Amino acid sequence: MSSFDRREEAFEKRFAVDEEITFKALARRNKRIGLWAAQLLGKDAAAAESYAAELVAAQAGGRGDDGLLGALRADFDRAGIEMSDHRIRRKLEEALAEARAELMAGNNPA
Repeated sequence: MSSFDRREEAFEKRFAVDEEITFKALARRNKRIGLWAAQLLGKDAAAAESYAAELVAAQAGGRGDDGLLGALRADFDRAGIEMSDHRIRRKLEEALAEARAELMAGNNPA
């Protein structure tokens, strides 16, 4: 195996690891966002966990950040909660940074 082949293989492995971390970080972010939103929506603990799980599943289903933002916006509007898109996006960014930091540190909270 040439030096180029070894570098290419290492790059591909690193890419796979990065993609896995991104997927896990998004799932953690969505759970955090779901719990945050559920609290604002006045959901009890069981309903909050269910709501958060729905958001995790929606991201895994390929809905993306715009779909997630739209779902949160609709839920807040239905509940009469004033929340700007900017604040939701900022919360998404903060939760993603926290989730990535946890993963990089090797923390696996329940």
